[in-house]
Amino acid sequence: MPGKLKAKIVAGRHLPIMDRASDLTDAFVEVKFGNTTFKTDVYPKSLNPQWNSEWFKFEVDDEDLQDEPLQITVLDHDTYSANDAIGKVYIDIDPLLCSEAATVISGWLPIYDTIHGIRGEINVLVKVDLFNDLNRFRQSSCGVKFFCTTSIPRCYRAVMVHGFVEELVVNEDPEYQWIDRIRTPRASNEARQRLIFLMSGELQRKIGLKVLEMGGNAVVGYLQCFDLEGESGLVVRAIGTACTLEKISSTLPATATHPSNSSPSKDMKDSPQAAPSTLGCRSTHSSPVHSASSRLSQGFSVSVPTLLFAGMGSGGSAGKEAGPLKALLRQQTQSALEQRVRKRHIHMHLYEYPFFPLTAFPPGFLLHVGGVVSARSVKLLDRIHNPDEPETRDAWWEEIRQEIKSHAKALGCQAVVGYSESTSICEEVCILSASGTAAILSSRFMQDGPLDTEHRLSRFEEVVSPGCGFCHIPYDELNIPFPAQLTYCYCCRRYKVPDVLFTTIDLPTEANVTGKGCLIQARLCRTKKKAQGEGNATVISNLLPFLEYELHTQLMNKLKLRGMNALFGLRIQISIGETMLLGLASATGVYLTALPSPGGIQIAGKTPSDITYEQHISNMQKKINDTIAKNKELYEINPPEVVEEIIGSPIPEPRQRSRLFRSQSESSDEVSELDLSHGKKDAFVLEIDDTDAVEDIHALLTDFPTPAGFYSCNTEIMPGIQNWTSAIQMFTSVRVFRLNASLTSQGLNKIFSDLCENLLKSLYFKLRSMVPCCLCHLNFTVAIPEDELIQVAVTAVAMSFDKEQLLENGKQSGEKTLIKGKHVLYSLSVDYSSFADRCSSWIEQLKLKAHTIRRGSVKTTSSMEKASPLPEGRSRSLRSNRSYSGSSVAVVKMTPLSFIPGAKIIKYLGIINMFFIRETTSLREEGGVSGFLHTFIAEVFAMVRAHVAALGGNAVVSYSMKECVFMENPNKNQAQCLINVSGDAVIFVRESELESTSVQTQSATTHTSNGAEGT
Repeated sequence: MPGKLKAKIVAGRHLPIMDRASDLTDAFVEVKFGNTTFKTDVYPKSLNPQWNSEWFKFEVDDEDLQDEPLQITVLDHDTYSANDAIGKVYIDIDPLLCSEAATVISGWLPIYDTIHGIRGEINVLVKVDLFNDLNRFRQSSCGVKFFCTTSIPRCYRAVMVHGFVEELVVNEDPEYQWIDRIRTPRASNEARQRLIFLMSGELQRKIGLKVLEMGGNAVVGYLQCFDLEGESGLVVRAIGTACTLEKISSTLPATATHPSNSSPSKDMKDSPQAAPSTLGCRSTHSSPVHSASSRLSQGFSVSVPTLLFAGMGSGGSAGKEAGPLKALLRQQTQSALEQRVRKRHIHMHLYEYPFFPLTAFPPGFLLHVGGVVSARSVKLLDRIHNPDEPETRDAWWEEIRQEIKSHAKALGCQAVVGYSESTSICEEVCILSASGTAAILSSRFMQDGPLDTEHRLSRFEEVVSPGCGFCHIPYDELNIPFPAQLTYCYCCRRYKVPDVLFTTIDLPTEANVTGKGCLIQARLCRTKKKAQGEGNATVISNLLPFLEYELHTQLMNKLKLRGMNALFGLRIQISIGETMLLGLASATGVYLTALPSPGGIQIAGKTPSDITYEQHISNMQKKINDTIAKNKELYEINPPEVVEEIIGSPIPEPRQRSRLFRSQSESSDEVSELDLSHGKKDAFVLEIDDTDAVEDIHALLTDFPTPAGFYSCNTEIMPGIQNWTSAIQMFTSVRVFRLNASLTSQGLNKIFSDLCENLLKSLYFKLRSMVPCCLCHLNFTVAIPEDELIQVAVTAVAMSFDKEQLLENGKQSGEKTLIKGKHVLYSLSVDYSSFADRCSSWIEQLKLKAHTIRRGSVKTTSSMEKASPLPEGRSRSLRSNRSYSGSSVAVVKMTPLSFIPGAKIIKYLGIINMFFIRETTSLREEGGVSGFLHTFIAEVFAMVRAHVAALGGNAVVSYSMKECVFMENPNKNQAQCLINVSGDAVIFVRESELESTSVQTQSATTHTSNGAEGT
């Protein structure tokens, strides 16, 4: 499908001074797409040029439109020497290729240079005209929508979920090519940045082709990652869930906040509607397959409904001429053929990889959760000889996925939800990791497929209470694949549940929860000897199982210490360096009402020979018991008391039970009453056998308590809190710590743990004006960029809730002040970098206000500052450039959540997937590592906001910083950082604005009718 790309260069502003004699610039612009380049005229001696060029037109195929970015280069004209580069702008054209997304890119975009950062702005206009093409053998996937959100997008209905899609592309890294020795750092960075943009576009197009072959029109939960393999090459890979989405009509009720407001399908008797088919022609229009529950705002189906085709090509008109009956017969015949072919392909694909990267599902989709399944593999990297044949990397991931699939099958599950993949690379060794949650999905969503024949559940199991059904074990009780203590569900009292549950998904909206949740982290650092090649890979392979076991042990200890029994959103990261391995596990702990109450923690040691040892053990035991009691009070964990009437409640007949429990129920009828004392008879035992165990228990007891008024979780919504306000504040923070080579494992553990704790403490201090608030979607990323460096990055959003919640907890204002005072002392004495950031931020805010006053827009600035308690990174994004006003990007919200509290998302404009490189040869002059990283992240924020505003959006949801690679050479005063960010550009409307608009519309209608009556 050929198309025409049109670009117009309007003007520039705040350009840097390039001519020292006149303190001005002779700027012109090069516009490049593919191998075609256009140039504007030179605008002499101005820092705010007005080019007003004609339309530059590129006639290209839609395949190139998906692969290539539009490259805009701003240069300074020199008569007697080479033109000096000012900066570049890369524009992704893909959002313009979907009929439901943006139609034009128009606005001020920052001009970015990999050495100097943002250097002014340029005003551009970009349009795309596509011509319809019915060629079924074309290589483009225009019209396929991509979403970063791991749940069904807010203004769409999922007609069908087809399954797992994945792809990867490989190439040689320009950073390690021989030509890099003779070209400048700027040229090397730009070559690398351009290649990554090209590979990203090619990857997205190939995944879109797979979606079209499966009959879908969208990818939800799109996760793209970069593997920087050094001299071995560069790998860009992505996974997602292929879906058929349908836009919700404006007349239908749409969810504006959280999926908890959506309801499952209750009326499945709607007749399918006739719809024109686009099957066989891949145009910009999606394949509109109507679901049976078309009247609902959040329909969801994996089955293939009956389709009524209105004809294809000349067949449609022939059918109309022959009469309605003949046309209907033709439509039904075509429907049956297409349905049979599509069903066979879909179920074969689902049977191969039944993985779903989604983490949130509509009610009724998730029946049972078996637990976390994971697999890791250590590989030796080899050089990529042929970029067109990535068979080696594909084979590696094939092994990992097959192992995950076998683990899920051992748990009696048919699918893996919350699935993700990651890598950690050091020199020539690479750790491949994959994890997810084994689950059973409802049989009505998978009809007549191979999965259904093996795991069909009875009708009784599907109507089990939704608040506890997902907790019921999916495996046979008599053939448990691992040791576990089972008891009857504390909600429905009919099916068995485990004593503890680990998952990688968000808490289901229908789950019964007691109290509130909290963030639970396990941190571990282990040293290893330096080695090369296979010896290094062998050492790492031997360490990995023990590292992961200790992480799970820490998680279990901390979960018991907080009086909780389930983990959600579990994410385990393993990072490797030359001399150490880092492990970080993050999850949100909750108390599920259906699961038994966790027992206490009992310390058991060797038989002591003196009284002092006994007193020491006794004191530690008392501290643990007091901590558990305090945590239960803090998180309001008060499970309902079991009354005597429950003991005599009837047990369901064997014929009513699921097949999964039939073997147990038919072989034994000894179970006559509930085991209500389960979990209280035996405590969780911690055995002390050496000094390391004592240190572990001390670390467990000295965990930093969350300040009053703060809560934290790594899921989208904190369990137990409902009364959210519209005040949100997103933040990103990066900390880099240089280690001492003589440290032991215990010393490294303490440093690593303190680094994560200090990062959280600094966030609590900076966000103290939002109390009470919750830090949601906390995403920690750890890395070992060099042998002596540890890097921790975190992205999250602070959400405030009603202050009455604080009063219910009995917190007094004096207590808050005391904790804040302690926080200030700690932050000033330890976290000096955050204090420097705050000082520089205050100074830049004053500069911004003075600059705004000079520009005559005091009213707009003051209103924006008054709207939210914190500037939400706006002042920081502005201070990234000394003369950059940023007026066009100040109104764009950024959040890692898939929704905006108190607002309704009315349109998705496309995916934002950007890669930036920043390098400096004056690290100390730019404020050291802290100043360099802070400025770079602020520049990334500014560029993301500008591109979203150019698409016509006012927010970025599901924002994430997937890669942040920092490299430092302090001896040469040099540093380099690579950042990859992604998200969904959207348009949202506040609910208050919607209400006022509806009131105004009603009053205008009333006024019009009254005027008509008067006439």
